[in-house]
Amino acid sequence: MEYFAGLDVSLRSCAVCVVDGKGTVLHEKELPCEIEEISDYLTALRFPIERVGFEAGTMCQHLYYGLTAEGFEVVCMEARQVSAALSAMRNKTDRNDARGIAQVLRTGWFSPVHMKSREAHGIRALLSTRKALLSKTIDLANEVRGLLKIFGIRLPKTVQHRSFDDIVRPIVEMDEVLAHALLPLLDARLALHQHFLELDRRVKRAARQDEVCLRLMTAPGVGPVTALTFKAAVDDPARFKRSRTVAAHFGLTPRRYQSGEQDNPGRISKAGDRDVRATLYAAANSLLVRTKAGSQIKSWGMRLMRTKGRRRAVLAVARKLAVLLHRMWVDGAEFRSGTVEGMA
Repeated sequence: MEYFAGLDVSLRSCAVCVVDGKGTVLHEKELPCEIEEISDYLTALRFPIERVGFEAGTMCQHLYYGLTAEGFEVVCMEARQVSAALSAMRNKTDRNDARGIAQVLRTGWFSPVHMKSREAHGIRALLSTRKALLSKTIDLANEVRGLLKIFGIRLPKTVQHRSFDDIVRPIVEMDEVLAHALLPLLDARLALHQHFLELDRRVKRAARQDEVCLRLMTAPGVGPVTALTFKAAVDDPARFKRSRTVAAHFGLTPRRYQSGEQDNPGRISKAGDRDVRATLYAAANSLLVRTKAGSQIKSWGMRLMRTKGRRRAVLAVARKLAVLLHRMWVDGAEFRSGTVEGMA
């Protein structure tokens, strides 16, 4: 007889449910969300646990590697599938969710989620902090703009981040009321911007020192941020059997709704990592608008732009870039301008 343990994980607690191969509930308990507590509880049972499972979430990385190190076979399940299965339950409680997760684990009706390496999460953390500081810098700059408008001071529409403080600070210091209210805001914005520049340098340095990123950046429109984001999200290129599935994994392929006589393709699914999708879109837009060097992928995108419009053309090029970058990574080859026709 096989035995399965389902975990409903929250930040500080974890509901555990153990079922046998027939689906009979054998044990249930609520534990602190700690590796030692969960491992000791499962080890103390009088029968061996075949598999431990939980849905993807913020704590899944910690639990997966921790329980694996304790000798358990651990499965992280796709959250959308688990949510669909649990939606049939009348009452949503941690106990019922743990029961449902254990039954899903027993039946095998789930897709396992790839657990990324510590290196990939480190790169993602670097990119996320860079993005957060840039966002807060922009927010504070917009706040300054709005407050200055009240006093009839209108800044130019476009002011570079580096020169914002040099332009605004002299204006603020001329008025005692403005200086009293806005100088701390300018100081805070300047400090955030300086930290952002340091993180930006670290991102570029990391890309220059990585062999895979250097290879990916030979593709037109792909810079350090796009290369690092793509590398961190894919982590292991061998987990995709075909390069075409990479675009679908990141939500760049159209949805499809088929029922009876209806068969309607929809908009892109927007599944997967939103940051990867955004950076690939920005890279595709740069390829079509800013890149001067000619290539087959740019010519193809420009033809689409004339017939389908800019937005659809950029999305199509972003989809093709995802396939192309994965193929370059797997083959260990740099970009060749005439070999991308028909890849996506």
